[in-house]
Amino acid sequence: MKELQQTLFSMQDVSYRDFHSKLMPTIDKETIIGIRTPQLRKFAKEFAKSDKCEAFLNALPHQYYEENNLHGFLIEMGKDYDVVVERIEKFLPYVDNWATCDMMRPKVFKKHLPELFQKIQKWIASDHVYTVRYGIGMLLSFYLDDAFEREHLEMVANIRSEEYYVNMMIAWYFATALAKQYEATLPYIEEKRLDTWAHNKAIQKAIESYRVTDEQKAYLRTWKIK
Repeated sequence: MKELQQTLFSMQDVSYRDFHSKLMPTIDKETIIGIRTPQLRKFAKEFAKSDKCEAFLNALPHQYYEENNLHGFLIEMGKDYDVVVERIEKFLPYVDNWATCDMMRPKVFKKHLPELFQKIQKWIASDHVYTVRYGIGMLLSFYLDDAFEREHLEMVANIRSEEYYVNMMIAWYFATALAKQYEATLPYIEEKRLDTWAHNKAIQKAIESYRVTDEQKAYLRTWKIK
């Protein structure tokens, strides 16, 4: 994969690397090349047509952060649900940061929500930080509109973790749920069903949302835990 790495380094923006590395304290700066996301996505579309693509997807683990992101983008483009899920499950154990985790949103998932939900239940029960985060992220992305069920709220509320990146996604999920499914979600705030940090962070993020009304924001403020 040396040739691929050389191509990736040809797109390097050192100042962007220095800035972006500060947003990912869990990642060794030396493993970040520094490629802007739109540029890497564009390259992924070209690389997907290459005869080297399959070999790259099977060459885990990767050395660089951008190689992981490229891997995620390539998976995302897949049109066969079973293949995409198989590749996601093979890749998730190697995901080691929030950014790579959060950027994988395969469009094919929208057409297979019942099957995907079975996988999400498994991911949320994982002992790997970013697999759990990914499972919650999929509930946030695909199950807060027409596919919403109250049991999804229960699943996320029952997660207990000491991991910052899991708790932050729990907070994001509930903040988004307050914006999209306010009446169903509010009791979880009123009954203080979440860990204190996630509870307060969910309220903070909901209050920052333009999709939550001023009246709702005022009420949510009264439920902050001091």
